[in-house]
Amino acid sequence: MRHLLLASALAAFSIATLAEEIGSVSTKFKWMGPNDKIVIEAFHDEDVPGVVCYLSRAKTGGVSGAIGVAEDTSDASIECTQIGPIQLPDDVRSGKRNGDEVFKKRTSLVFKSLQVVRFYDAPRNALVYLSYSDRVIEGSPKNSVSAVAIRPWAQAATTQAGPAGN
Repeated sequence: MRHLLLASALAAFSIATLAEEIGSVSTKFKWMGPNDKIVIEAFHDEDVPGVVCYLSRAKTGGVSGAIGVAEDTSDASIECTQIGPIQLPDDVRSGKRNGDEVFKKRTSLVFKSLQVVRFYDAPRNALVYLSYSDRVIEGSPKNSVSAVAIRPWAQAATTQAGPAGN
């Protein structure tokens, strides 16, 4: 049992480092431990440079949340956007990697996680990101979707303009 808990903690640490916390808001006051909150995190699609996704998710507070044994609710929302030029790898463009996991975070001690998977919509030249929660035994119908239309990316201007009037 001790090995299982250690492995879960190490996996959670390695997964948690993939996202950067942008901020959070408290949603429920707790007398002991941190408040329940909604956390906003950003992560990059490692296989498709030029895309960043913002994920908002519920995080349970209290004593159990502080020590990492609370189960977070399945509530989450996702929005992804193009932040630079996108060069799709051939296996993504062909659809062979549709449904690839691009993000995963545990939302309970062992059995539940929040995942984001990517699909390529070739007829519309868009990437579609789906966030959903799952458990070892059953999934959750709560989900969110975001689409990124792949557009040509203009390079930044190489000249700098001086102050107006100079």
